This record gives sequence, C-alpha cells and structure tokens, in this order.
Amino acid sequence: MKIPGPDHPITITHNPKRLRALYQGHVIADSVGALNLKEAGYKAVAYFPREDVAMDFLSRTERRTYCPYKGEASYYSVVRDGHLAENAVWTYEDPYPAVETIRNLVAFYPDQVEIEELDADDARADIADVIRHTDSGAGVSQLEHWPSNVEAPPP
Repeated sequence: MKIPGPDHPITITHNPKRLRALYQGHVIADSVGALNLKEAGYKAVAYFPREDVAMDFLSRTERRTYCPYKGEASYYSVVRDGHLAENAVWTYEDPYPAVETIRNLVAFYPDQVEIEELDADDARADIADVIRHTDSGAGVSQLEHWPSNVEAPPP
C-alpha cells in the first residue's frame, strides 16, 4: 500500500454539479452526490453513489485490478437493450484508508458511458422512474407502464 503525497497526490471532492451517466442514450445514473477523484496527472473521475445508479443494468464480472494507492477494484458490465459494455464500471469495495470516501461508489469508463454535467438545481428524476418509463426504441417502456390517467373514448 502506498500513501498519496506530493509525488502522487490524490484529492477527493464533492462535485457541485448534477451528473448523469448515459449508456446508449439511456440514463443509468443521476446524482447530485457524486465525488470527483483527481489522482496525480490523470483526468478527474466521477464516482457515483450506488443509490443513484440503476444497478439492475450492471452485471458483476470476474475482472479485478490493483492500484497501490486505492486497493483492489471490482468491475461490472452494463447490459441494456441487448447491448453490452464489458467491464465499463468499476468500484472499490474495500479501499485503502486514504481514499475511504469512495467505498462502494461506482465509476464509469468515459469511452463506454457518457457522463454529462447539469446544473445542480435542475430537477432530478428518481433513477428508478427514469428507467421504468424510458422507451427502448421499440415503442414500449423498459419496465411496467404507468397506469392510465385518462379513460378510453367510447367505441
């Protein structure tokens, strides 16, 4: 285990923006509680709380990687509408103490999942409702339909 320092700094900050992760145009995460991890000379990475991620569309894989500063990462693939983004998501379930705040948060590879920033005060939809009522392109929602709020016209 290595400790972050001047030669390899790691900073973790709250992202003031509302972040959304989209896969194949579908929202799979929507959060005002994401954290940004900036490590040495690497580009900052957004980590999303699991409660803001549609975990039903993620499938754990056998892949594991090791970072001497953060610990062991576990991976998930995104499966949605017959599309697969293999090992597109990672998480540190037992991170080293220096990065404890990213425990169980998830991050997405930006070449597989689009991350967009919105103003934090934009209305945030519950991720389950977004998934439940999103059209896959087939003309039907991904899950059950909302109940009708109008009566059918008489024949």
